[in-house]
Amino acid sequence: MTAEAPILEITELGNPILREQTKRIKDPFAPEIQHLIDAMFETVIAARGVGLAAPQIGVNLNLFVMTPEVQHSPPHMTLENGIAIINPEFKAIGTESESDWEGCLSIPGIRGYVPRFCHIQATYTNRHGETVTQEFEDFMARIFQHEYDHLQGKVFLDRIKLSKDIITDKEYMRIVGALEEDEE
Repeated sequence: MTAEAPILEITELGNPILREQTKRIKDPFAPEIQHLIDAMFETVIAARGVGLAAPQIGVNLNLFVMTPEVQHSPPHMTLENGIAIINPEFKAIGTESESDWEGCLSIPGIRGYVPRFCHIQATYTNRHGETVTQEFEDFMARIFQHEYDHLQGKVFLDRIKLSKDIITDKEYMRIVGALEEDEE
């Protein structure tokens, strides 16, 4: 990460950009794209998130970053640990899906029990202009699909089947704490 990359303001639910389909990036090497990627990494790390899509910072571009280690060990997060995803596509591998709790930096204070494919194959351009085909499973597949939804103008609430599957962060922390106590 560069020290000059700013921490950006995160766009919240209700802002129309979160409901727009994004535009493809033609030149991943453009200085403004590289600077945006750096700023997105700085922003998601500062927010202690695991992913951030361009619409979440008010930019209508087909780009997101994934930083799964942030939640668990922010002091060790570096640019090398994160992945910049440009112009992605994906397909499910198999039909297995799993529901789990998701939150979103653009919807603070709320969690939802969201079904996602367990195993996907993604094709995208990385920040170095290379086309990458990669499989993601479990948590990484969930992050990818969540951020990909942002590029399609969707948020995790659109995937929830029942309103009872929406809870507050406070209740989520109570549930997670109870689950951890049960495991001991």
